Amino acid sequence: MIVFLAIFELVSKYRNWEQIQKGNVAVAMATSGKIFGIANIFRYSIQHNDSLLTMLGWGLYGFILLLIGYFIFEFLTPSFKVDDEIEKGNRAVGFISMIISISLSFVIGAGIIV
Repeated sequence: MIVFLAIFELVSKYRNWEQIQKGNVAVAMATSGKIFGIANIFRYSIQHNDSLLTMLGWGLYGFILLLIGYFIFEFLTPSFKVDDEIEKGNRAVGFISMIISISLSFVIGAGIIV
């Protein structure tokens, strides 16, 4: 979880924990969606794989798909930059980011079931 959150920290323009400490609710929502998304993907992976290596492999694959979803969200909003809006505290964008992460984790998790 920590490694994957660190990767999300690297790809976003803002510093998650600094912004959360400042009270930025939009960042808190987006970050909580990422945490839920990662945990949910690994829940599916743990539930449907019987070896640690297979579970980690599917979890990594799911995380990569979640990360791609993050970039697609940015790409599909050409009228504004998602990271900039979240950093500014735009709660609507933070909420949509959270819902996208959560929703994608269920779709990705369902795809992990082999």
